[in-house]
Amino acid sequence: MSAMAHDIEVIPLEMGTFTFAPDEPNAGEEGVVIAFLLRHPSGAFLFDTGMGFGSREVDERYHPVSRRIVDVLREQGLVPRDVRAVINCHLHVDHAGQNAAFEGIPIYVQRAEWDVAHATDHTILEWIDFAGADHRFIDGDFELAPGIRAIATPGHTPGHQSLIVDQGAGAVILAGQAVYSAAEWSGEPKAREGRSRAPDRAAYDRSVERLRATKPLRVHFAHDRAVWSR
Repeated sequence: MSAMAHDIEVIPLEMGTFTFAPDEPNAGEEGVVIAFLLRHPSGAFLFDTGMGFGSREVDERYHPVSRRIVDVLREQGLVPRDVRAVINCHLHVDHAGQNAAFEGIPIYVQRAEWDVAHATDHTILEWIDFAGADHRFIDGDFELAPGIRAIATPGHTPGHQSLIVDQGAGAVILAGQAVYSAAEWSGEPKAREGRSRAPDRAAYDRSVERLRATKPLRVHFAHDRAVWSR
């Protein structure tokens, strides 16, 4: 484990809320969108960028109340150019919708995710494929910086990835949407969960097992304010 691992600070950034669509489980209920700032000895890293703006289809279906990532970073004393790299867990509109605020900054995405985004009705392409984008395509696991590892966790999407942050006594997981909620992670029967709606349920299960195998201290989620802890 890196000698500097314990110096990595994980900061949840609430990016806004949305309303589950009428044809979805939890219809009419409020959902939350959370990104994460990692303060590392070598600089700041950002996991996801929140919901984008200006899509009538998204607005009418989900009624988002979103915050601009520039404003959220300002509260942390940062501007976009202070961010060393952006990592998207996947490219749906609520996770990569404000990537364009990071022109010229490396954006790490799994190649499988990029491919499906361009081959299907997966996202809003203008929000991810913009002039000045510096995409870094990854196939599988990789080390972003000492103490920060991305691991492939497909299931929710073909190119989903999660982050493992080494924290001295153990690992902190940023699950993204590989697991929907703390209650799902804990196995609660009435949890908000993603498994039943996963396009690839077998891959979803394998990804959850990969995450569990790290025996984490804590797990954070992209759509749940609650944090699971050992």
